Amino acid sequence: MWAFCSVTAALVRLWLRTIRLRMISADGRDHPIEPRLGKGIYIFWHEAMLGALRRNGSARVLISNHTDGELISQICQSVGLGVVRGSTARGGNRALLDMIRSDDQTHLAIAPDGPRGPRRQVQPGIVLLASLTGMPIYAIGFGFSRAVRMNSWDRFAAPLPLSTITGVVSEALYIPPDLAREARETHRQHVETRLL
Repeated sequence: MWAFCSVTAALVRLWLRTIRLRMISADGRDHPIEPRLGKGIYIFWHEAMLGALRRNGSARVLISNHTDGELISQICQSVGLGVVRGSTARGGNRALLDMIRSDDQTHLAIAPDGPRGPRRQVQPGIVLLASLTGMPIYAIGFGFSRAVRMNSWDRFAAPLPLSTITGVVSEALYIPPDLAREARETHRQHVETRLL
């Protein structure tokens, strides 16, 4: 399994180099920003994961503990990204604590509708994470000039070689500290709306 993941990760890395990336941001800054100027939580839909991998930077990516997570983990590490393993179903609390306690100078990158959906529905953990860490959320929408859509729950987008990915980054979304449980849903809906 390890050899298969390593070879696949190398092939994906080469494939991504054939794809052009354009980034546009609401605040006019180059994203991801330099972490020493302020760490953030970058979120994107699970289906656009390859867009996020194309724009690598100083970040740790939340990857599920499911079987396909090992392959995605290897791919992330091959493009220089750190990895935190866990999901809502398996290892989520440990992963959340790891992200909260981290004092390294890296952003966090999360697909808040993964690893199993529902598609394009933000899970509440992202709001709790932002509230506990004080880190702003940056929502990134990715569009593909030419891509193949997989027949999966998320309609995963595989951009074709020599195509263009366009990423649009929202303004910083701040979640209040010590957020009451009853207020989390309102903020979750707001984050979901911005990402949509």
